[in-house]
Amino acid sequence: MMRADALHAAWRALPQAADERLLTSSRPMILAPHADDETLGCGGLIAELCARGRPPLVVIVTDGTGSHPNSATWPPSRLRALREHEARAATAVLGLPDPCLGFLRLRDTAAPREGDAFEAACRAIALRASACDTLLAPWLGDPHCDHEAVQLMARRVADGLGARLLSYPVWGWLIEGATSVDETPPVAGFSLDITRHLPRKAAAIRLHASQYTNMIDDDPSGFRLPEALLSVFEQPRETYLEAR
Repeated sequence: MMRADALHAAWRALPQAADERLLTSSRPMILAPHADDETLGCGGLIAELCARGRPPLVVIVTDGTGSHPNSATWPPSRLRALREHEARAATAVLGLPDPCLGFLRLRDTAAPREGDAFEAACRAIALRASACDTLLAPWLGDPHCDHEAVQLMARRVADGLGARLLSYPVWGWLIEGATSVDETPPVAGFSLDITRHLPRKAAAIRLHASQYTNMIDDDPSGFRLPEALLSVFEQPRETYLEAR
């Protein structure tokens, strides 16, 4: 166990290095629990890989319909279409060709962690990832049920394919400092310098407008990305962890 503040310090202290294996010789798949996680956690990496002519595969696992469940003007079918439109627009800004983006459309806030539905999701991911040798998924300790589920799926698929697995923290950055987290030092991984891609990443984040603006204004309980989280991803580096 570690305190979250110590873990955050360890993440920030990871060596800043261009992982040549990831950037030059692998075919990665990025698994995002929701439309926007791909941009928040990996937007700079996506832009760098696309600039090198090596676009990754990006798969968004859930349908995004849990963000505003009480909206009358944005019922689930319309909200799902909006979230997918935002994802296509955002990843296009990062340089990703549209055929490299896919959607599994599992129900938001209900991504399975076990059982038949979990196995079916893993098979669907494995089918898409058959030519991939690296998978990226949210950090297991991210305090969101869908993020944890997608990491578990990635572990299953990576084991089956013999692929490398990297993790990227999203909500983990907001865990309060004194909180104990289930992590054992040393923390392994690297940070990627995304300075030259930061304007693209910022523009891509803005295209997920349903998640941080008042676009959907008829659900007082609706989700909104907190400023504290957005500020994390304004930094010119992204964190990637070696999953163990």
